[in-house]
Amino acid sequence: MTDSPRPRDPRTALVDRWRDTLLAARSGAPGPDPLPYAENLVARWDEPQRRYHTTAHLTAVLDRIDTLAPYAADVHAVRLAAWFHDAVYRPDRTENEERSAALAERALPEAGVGEAVTAEVARLVRLTVTHDPAEGDGNGEVLCDADLAVLAGSPQEYAAYAAQVREEYGFVPDEAFRAGRAAVLRQLLALPRLFRTAHGAEEWEARARHNLATELELLGSSSGPQ
Repeated sequence: MTDSPRPRDPRTALVDRWRDTLLAARSGAPGPDPLPYAENLVARWDEPQRRYHTTAHLTAVLDRIDTLAPYAADVHAVRLAAWFHDAVYRPDRTENEERSAALAERALPEAGVGEAVTAEVARLVRLTVTHDPAEGDGNGEVLCDADLAVLAGSPQEYAAYAAQVREEYGFVPDEAFRAGRAAVLRQLLALPRLFRTAHGAEEWEARARHNLATELELLGSSSGPQ
């Protein structure tokens, strides 16, 4: 009996995915070794202040982009945007998306990616501030749906996600966190559609709305007498 193959280390798998995406985005143009860029990005996603915005989240977003790839006009740009969309992340700051987009604008030309693709990646990263792509923006729809798909997890998965978000904001007092989190949930629930792709609308919309409404109700019940 032969030994079954060992599963690949998740970090190695991520590095391989970065290399494949970067090479595809270069469209045959020359460029430097992809490895140092992968190592820098993975290190960013591994920073100690992160609880939800980790390499596990990055991997999940990349997996969902694979599922939604037929809806994208340039799936390589969307995958690069996933790598950069929370590459700069500090829970106590509000400019994370802008700083992440600026990082992409600096790093991608150096890595051999053309001007048009770099601009598209930066645009997509900035779009994750609102998760509200324009009608017909296939790339934006895919990235935003992939990023928000965590909202459609099972009750256990959603509870784990919510707990990780609370850990990231551990420096915020309970009352202030409940108020801020409730505002975010109401903003999401007020969107006409959380998911813009046909797959997202069919597979994720109803579950996500149920999870959001449940968390909002729990936040209200945990705030004590008014």
